[in-house]
Amino acid sequence: MVTPCFTNRQWIYAKRPSGRVTEEHYELKETELNEPLASNEVVVKAQYISVDPYMRIQQAERQSFDPPHPLGIVQRGGAVGQIVASNSSSFNEGDYVLSYTGWQLYAKCHASELRKLDAATAPITTALGVLGMPGRTAWFGLMEAGRPKPGETVVVSGAAGAVGSLVAQFAKRAGCKVFGIAGGASKCSFLTEKLGLDGAIDYRQYQDAESLSKAIAKITNGVDVYFDNVGGMVTDAIIPNIKLRARIIICGQISQYDGGLDKPNLGPRFLQHMLFQRATIQGILARDYSHRMDEMLEIVAPWVKDKQIVFEETIVDGFENLPQALNSLFEGKNVGKLLVRV
Repeated sequence: MVTPCFTNRQWIYAKRPSGRVTEEHYELKETELNEPLASNEVVVKAQYISVDPYMRIQQAERQSFDPPHPLGIVQRGGAVGQIVASNSSSFNEGDYVLSYTGWQLYAKCHASELRKLDAATAPITTALGVLGMPGRTAWFGLMEAGRPKPGETVVVSGAAGAVGSLVAQFAKRAGCKVFGIAGGASKCSFLTEKLGLDGAIDYRQYQDAESLSKAIAKITNGVDVYFDNVGGMVTDAIIPNIKLRARIIICGQISQYDGGLDKPNLGPRFLQHMLFQRATIQGILARDYSHRMDEMLEIVAPWVKDKQIVFEETIVDGFENLPQALNSLFEGKNVGKLLVRV
């Protein structure tokens, strides 16, 4: 019988935020993990824990794509780590795995909940980024919902983020003209100089949707595909610029997560544009394509191995900094995938 003995630390989701999520909405708890492992159970020690915008959606009081995140349990989320105790023939101590074990240092789980990682093929952090949920969201969201065609114009909001930066690159590989919208000159430089986009707009330089819309019209000459990670003013500015048969993909609305989830802000009445251009608008979630993960990996993993894809990561050190890291998503501090190294 395998009986582990570890001192665990957990961030417990304790209070629903009405606006910005901070450390006050969590409780840091220390427990002992010392129960025998049942058949096919293992203990995983986290090395990197994911911080994602969807976490803030789940913390709202309203039903979204999930019931509200329960209070009093470990904050849910993805993690990569190593097996440190095993009662499973499928995993040995030292194996790297992907899990959904949340914000805790150690987790006891069934072997069926894990995906084994090959650290020699790609950095283990990619399982939380380009070769994980963000990559799956970007690939299928663009290629299936967006249906890009060579020569079309694609605009991506939140283009320097975990999903947006991949969408932009996938669109370029599909032969499209790609323009990114991001906050700050450094992010815009990243988009044009490192990702090779055809142009970028710093939305912070515009006071309202009308002035931003004119800037978008000037550089794009119309939009065939809009991949929306942001919502709010940015999306209000894009929609008047859509072309005939345009496709709009709603992946995220991060501008609304910081206090606008239960009572969203109203934007301009845009359905007239949808009518005039006979456009479509579709919401997508990563889980819609979970069963097709191998399809995405077959195409994208070789690009990662051959360094044909840029997968920027912003890494925050320290388990104690997880709530602060989640908070930073809404201040636009990260480029690419945001991770906490514990």
